[in-house]
Amino acid sequence: MKVLAALYPTLSHAETRACCRGPNHLSNGVMQDTSSPYPRLRLLPKRHRRLKLGHPWVYSNEMQPNPALKALDAGSLVTVENAAGEPVGTAVFNPKPLVVGRMIAAKPDAALDQAYIETRLQSALALREKLFQEPFYRLIHAEADGLPGVIIDRYGDVIAVQINTAAFDVRREMVIAAIQTVLNPRTIVIRLASAARLMEGLKDEDDIIVGDLDGPIELLENGVVFLADLSDGQKTGWFFDQRINRAAVANLAAGARVLDVYCYLGGFGLNAAMAGAADVTLVDRSVQALELAGEASKRNGVAEKVTTVRSEAFAFLDEAVQAGMRWDIVIVDPPAFVKSRKDLSAGLRAYRKMVRLACRLVSPGGFLFAASCSHNVDAVQFMEQVRHGLGDGGRNGRLLREAGAGPDHPVHPFLPESAYLTSALLQLD
Repeated sequence: MKVLAALYPTLSHAETRACCRGPNHLSNGVMQDTSSPYPRLRLLPKRHRRLKLGHPWVYSNEMQPNPALKALDAGSLVTVENAAGEPVGTAVFNPKPLVVGRMIAAKPDAALDQAYIETRLQSALALREKLFQEPFYRLIHAEADGLPGVIIDRYGDVIAVQINTAAFDVRREMVIAAIQTVLNPRTIVIRLASAARLMEGLKDEDDIIVGDLDGPIELLENGVVFLADLSDGQKTGWFFDQRINRAAVANLAAGARVLDVYCYLGGFGLNAAMAGAADVTLVDRSVQALELAGEASKRNGVAEKVTTVRSEAFAFLDEAVQAGMRWDIVIVDPPAFVKSRKDLSAGLRAYRKMVRLACRLVSPGGFLFAASCSHNVDAVQFMEQVRHGLGDGGRNGRLLREAGAGPDHPVHPFLPESAYLTSALLQLD
């Protein structure tokens, strides 16, 4: 883990911006921009139409062959043209993945400098401050907030960043400086390990920490205190995307016995406990996650009704079914079962099996909440597996709510892949 006590300690804001400009090549690890025209990425006939409508990606099979582009450094800026040579906009370019271009502007030769990043941060911050009273939310959700492949979560005065594209990997210092200018946080944690980075041809690296981070931090969601480890936890530490879904389940929890499988830090279960659940069982395979969930239950004053169980999810579900156990509310919110298209068939079977087992643990008249965060599985496919799972488990009932992520995880209107989360809340007979 690399710890940086401070960044640009003696530079003014204007000087920080100036040091991040120059020719379109790597200098001291930072991709610099230029005022001169960028290399041209020319598309095949008719392949510009999606981009003109607002789609943010250029695929490798849409561009005309150009060996010079293939030789560009990953993260370079290019101007995208239609087949006739007319400009469509500016994109960041990476010759390695299927998505070779990610649009940043609808005009040619647009700058990607610290000022650009600050503008996107300020716009995203203004929206979140309208949506939430407390400073705990996803601040930047990649393309939907204008920073392709960048995830930024806010935990009060601590910021967690995940950089998944070469364009911003080579502009890390710009990202950090922009965050400092707009938010002035106590701590910034940059996570540099993810499957998405590997797809971009980037290596997993140690976290970069700007400021101090001494262990897990507190966050507040729906009036409930949680603990998240931003350096050793999953992704950016916490999953803000389920906030509204957790509240919806908690509204049904008064007096109920609740089972939260794949609980991670206890998001659903502790929301339910604070809403008056009679008892809550949290199941996860991570000792560290369960310890943090247990500590959070103490800080919220509900430890006496919370039980933690370390187990693989399917093993627990199967054993509980065999034992004839029942709960009033059962939650199954797993990690992505379908991480790539080749995993689709196996992943869909796993969702079906998950629902088949989970539904058999729900008391008559009780509730089942099931979710998928696989962006390769759309809502129609997931709901089909929910129906099959219910049929396999011999249960019926009614769908009360089908929902995606909260509003701090906005969906890009021309990028269906950004609508990765889908969930179903059902009452079962």
